[in-house]
Amino acid sequence: MASQATSEGLFDASAHAARWLADYRGRAGAGDVVASGDAEAWTAAFEELAIAAGDDLGHARQRVQRHAEDIGTGFRVAGDSDERPWPVSPIPLLIAEDEWQGIAAGAAQRAALLETVLADLYGEGRLVADGTIPAALVNGSPLFLRPMVGLTVPGGYQLQFVAFDLGRGPDGEWRVLADHVRSPVGAGYALENRLATSRTLGGLQGRLNILRHAPFFAAFREGLAELCKRAEPRIGLLTPGRWNASYAEQAHLARYLGFLLVEGADLTVAEDRLYVRTIAGLKRVDALWQRADPRLLDPLAFDSHSQIGVAGLIDAFAAHNVLISNAPGAGVLEAPAMQAFLPLLAERLTGEKLRLPNVATWWCGADDARALVEGRLDELRIAPAFGVKPLGLPDGAMLGADLSSEQRAALLADLARRPEDYVGQETVRLSTMPVVADNDLAARPFTLRVFAARAPDGGWAVLPGGFARIGAHADDRAAVMGDGLWSADVTVHSPDPVAHVSLLPATDSTQIRRNPGTLPSRVADNFFWLGRYLERGEALLTIVRVMLGNSIDADAGAALDHETVGRMAGLVVAAGAAAHPERLKRPDLVQLARTALDAMDGWHNIPAMNRLARNIAGVSRDRLSADMCRLLDAPHPTKGSMLDRCGSLQRRYAALSGLAAEHMGRTASWRFHDLGRRVERGVVVARLVRTFGMAGATADDLSTLLDLADSQISYRQRYLTGIARVPVVDLVALDPGNPRSLAYQVDTIAAHLDHLPVLNDDGLPEDQQAEALALKALLATANAAHLEAAQLFEAERQLTRLSEAIARRYFLQGAEPLRAGGLTLA
Repeated sequence: MASQATSEGLFDASAHAARWLADYRGRAGAGDVVASGDAEAWTAAFEELAIAAGDDLGHARQRVQRHAEDIGTGFRVAGDSDERPWPVSPIPLLIAEDEWQGIAAGAAQRAALLETVLADLYGEGRLVADGTIPAALVNGSPLFLRPMVGLTVPGGYQLQFVAFDLGRGPDGEWRVLADHVRSPVGAGYALENRLATSRTLGGLQGRLNILRHAPFFAAFREGLAELCKRAEPRIGLLTPGRWNASYAEQAHLARYLGFLLVEGADLTVAEDRLYVRTIAGLKRVDALWQRADPRLLDPLAFDSHSQIGVAGLIDAFAAHNVLISNAPGAGVLEAPAMQAFLPLLAERLTGEKLRLPNVATWWCGADDARALVEGRLDELRIAPAFGVKPLGLPDGAMLGADLSSEQRAALLADLARRPEDYVGQETVRLSTMPVVADNDLAARPFTLRVFAARAPDGGWAVLPGGFARIGAHADDRAAVMGDGLWSADVTVHSPDPVAHVSLLPATDSTQIRRNPGTLPSRVADNFFWLGRYLERGEALLTIVRVMLGNSIDADAGAALDHETVGRMAGLVVAAGAAAHPERLKRPDLVQLARTALDAMDGWHNIPAMNRLARNIAGVSRDRLSADMCRLLDAPHPTKGSMLDRCGSLQRRYAALSGLAAEHMGRTASWRFHDLGRRVERGVVVARLVRTFGMAGATADDLSTLLDLADSQISYRQRYLTGIARVPVVDLVALDPGNPRSLAYQVDTIAAHLDHLPVLNDDGLPEDQQAEALALKALLATANAAHLEAAQLFEAERQLTRLSEAIARRYFLQGAEPLRAGGLTLA
C-alpha cells in the first residue's frame, strides 16, 4: 500500500487513489479510457497522483505546470507579444503495449503510403494520369509546388518526419483525423510533457515499465545523417523565428538533438551548396529539418516576397547537396480532400487496407460525392477541401447541423459554384480521459498526435506515445473540440522491463569534447548586443539612482552642486531616455527620472533597453540558462517608491551579470556577450570622465564620478586624505586593475579578440584587433594629469569604430561577406 508521512500523520495514497478511481468511473462513460483500460495500470497512475497531490488535486496540476515552466515550455498565439505557458495535465494517457503496437503499425503503413503517393505526384504522375487521383485535387491545392515536379530528392525520400492526429472512438477504434507532413509540430512538446509528468509522478516509470522516447529521436537523428553525403554532417533546424507559435519547442528540440538552430538570415547558398554564416566563416550545412512554411523557403523558387527563406536553397536541393526534411511540396497531402482517396490508394499501392482508417470523407469535386454531402448536410462536418477558407465557410469548418439558414444558403450557393473547394466528413465522437478541472476529476474528450520518423534502415520508427490534446468541455464530437485546453503525456506501458536509453553519453564514455561547436554569426550578434543593452540599461539606472538620491537629499540641505545635477540630467537626455527639463528643481528632476525609469513607450530608456534584451533572450533559448531567461522575462517593477524600483532593477542587473560571469561557459558566445558589455561600459566611462573629471571639476563632480563608476570604495581604500581630481581620473580612466575603468575594458576587449577565430594565417592583426591595439596604446601612454576631453572623445570614437569592425568581421549578413577576401567555404 502506497503511503507517505504528512504533518497530520500517515497519508494513505492507495485509499485516495481508490476513492478517486471509483468516483471517476461512476461519472465517466463506458467509452472512457479508464473504464475500458488496464485497471492495474490506472490504479498505479492514480496512486502516484495521490502521492504528488496529497488530498488536493489542484496541487498536482500546479506542480506539473511549474515543472513545465521550469523546462521552458511555451507557445505563442497569433497576435500575442509574449509566450503563454504550455498547459499540461498531471494525468497521463495510458496505452498498453499490445494496443500501441497496432497504432504504431498503422502509422508506419500510412507514412510509407504517403511517401509512395508523394513520389508519384512529383515524379511520373501515373496516379493523376489514370484518374486514381483527380487532377483538380492536385493542381487546385495551394500546397502543390510546381517547381518541385521532376526533381529527384537527396537520399531518395520525400518524407523523413510525419505526424498523424488520431481519435479514439467510444468503441476503442482509432481513426486518423488529420495528416501533418509539411512541418509537423509537437514532438518537442511530447518530450517536455514527459519530463514534466515524470517529475510530478516520479515512481510511475518504474511501476509501469514505460517505453522511452530517446530511441525514437536517436533513430531520427541517425536516419537524417545516413541520407547525407558527408560522414559527419552538420544538421540545422530551420526556424521561422521567435514569433512562430512553436518556437520554444523548436529550440528545445534543437538542443536535445544537437542540431544547429538557424533562421533563414543565418544561411546562404554558394556554388549550389548551403552554408551557415559563423564567426569562423561560412560552414557547410548538409541537412535542414525545416519548420517554416515550405512556400517561403526560397524566394527564387517559390514566393518572391519571402523574407525568411534562403535564395538558391532549392538549387542546392536539386543538386543533392542539401537534404530538406520534409521535401518542399509534401503539404499537398495534408488537404482534407486527399483523405477521400487514401483508402483506395492503400489497396491499390500496397495491397492492404489502412490499418488506421480515415474519418469517412467525401470530396465534393466529384458529382456523386457532392450529391451525398448535400443530401446528408445535417449529419456531416463541412470543411475546406484544401485548408483555405472558401466563400461558403468564412469561419472555417462547421457542423452542418449548426448552420443558420443564412449560412446554409451561402454554403449551398458556393458549393454549386465551386464544389471542388469543399469536403464532407462524418461526425466523429471521441473517447474521454481524466483531467483535473476545478480541483476535481472530470472526463474530457481527447485526440492523440503520433509521430513517425525515417530510421537509418529506411523504414519508419514510431514514437511510443506522442502527446494528447484534451478538450475544454464534455462535448465528445471531434469537430467542436478544436485545439483543446490541455495537453497530456502519453505513456505506453509494457509488461516487461524497459532498457534505459538516452541521447546523453553513457556514464562510462571516455569521449571528451571541449569545443561547443559552430557559432552562427546571428547568435554572436545577439549575444554582443545582449551585453550592450544590459550594460546600457544598468549605466542609465545608476545615473537615475544617483540623481534621485541627491534630489531627495536636497530637502535635508545636502544637495549636490546645481551644475553637477545638470550634468547628470544632460547624460539622461543625451541617452535619449527623456526630454530636457525646463528647470532643475526637485520636481523636474523627479519627473525626468520617472520618464527614464518607468515610461513604457520610450525608445532609449531603461524599459526600452530591458525590452530589447528580452527580445534577444526570446531567440536564444537554446543557448541561455532557464534562470537567465526568467530574469530577462521578468516584468518591470511597479510597486514601491522610485528608489525601491531602482533597487529592484539594480539587483536584477547584478543577478544577470553574476549568471554571465559564473555560469556561462567560456565559449565564443560568452566572449561576444562580454565584448558587448565591455564596449558599452568603455563608452560610458569615457563619457563620464569627460563630463565630470576634467580640469575645474568640483568635489561634487568627482564624488559623482566615483559613484557612477562604482569606484568609491576603491578610491577611499587608496586615498585617505580626501578627494582630488588626478587620482580620481587615474582610477576611473587609466587604472588597468580597476574592473570599472576604461583601461580595464579595453584590455579585456583585446584579450577576447585574441581568442576569437581569425581568417588570415599571415600573423597580422585583423581590423578589429588593430583597433583594439591602437586604443590600448592610447590609454597605456596617457597620463591622468594631462588627460584631456579630446583624448577621451577620441577613445569613444575608437570604441565605436571597434564595435563596427567587430560587426563587419563576425556578424556576417547579406551577400557582401561571400565576396570578402579570406572567407573560405568550408
